[in-house]
Formats: sequence, C-alpha cells, structure tokens
Amino acid sequence: MNPNRQRLSMGWWPFGKKAARATNNNDPILKDTRTWLAELRDACELNFDQPEEARRQIRQMQVEWRDAVERGDMAPALREGLEGRAFRLLTCTDKEWMGWLDNLNFWKAGWKPEHEEENEA
Repeated sequence: MNPNRQRLSMGWWPFGKKAARATNNNDPILKDTRTWLAELRDACELNFDQPEEARRQIRQMQVEWRDAVERGDMAPALREGLEGRAFRLLTCTDKEWMGWLDNLNFWKAGWKPEHEEENEA
C-alpha cells in the first residue's frame, strides 16, 4: 500500500466521524426528558420579562412535541408532562408567571400538578 495513501485514510477518519456526530443537534436519540424540559425552561427564562413572547414560543414547542410523539421520538407520557407545564404557563397571569419560573419543583422531571394529586386521593 502506498504510505501517503495510508497516512491520509488513517489521519482523518476517526476525527471526521466524531465531528459529524457532534454537529448533529437534531438527533432525537440525544433528546431526553431533561433536554426537552431545558428547552422549555430556557424559552421562559430568556423571556422572563416578556411573558407573551415566551407564550408564543411555548405554542410553537407544542407543535414540535406533537410531531415528536407522532414520529416516535418522544414518549406520550413525556409530552403529557410538558403539556401540563405549558398549560400553566399559557394560562397564568403575569404575576403567577414569575412564580412558575422560580418554582424549582415545576422544572424537575416527574413533576405533577398538585390539584390533580389531591383529586386522586
């Protein structure tokens, strides 16, 4: 084998494959519960002083969530949790908005609305 050819094929291949993987941010395998929650939270916190803009972004995310479930990229239970949060953020007053953003439990995986737990008891 030609030594120059061997050097070219061995020098770039392992690094090229890693770089291609790292740049694919739309890979659904990489999006877990924390990632979906982080995207929602980031949209809200970046627009903490503009709740209407955040609500517009939340409505766009709801379409993405529906599409992700239809493709099989998101579990229906995860969508249900995200939709529960979205409902509260979309229907709350601006004063309540800051309360939801500051509520650490609200942003944890597995959060459930309190009033639903009371009704189940």
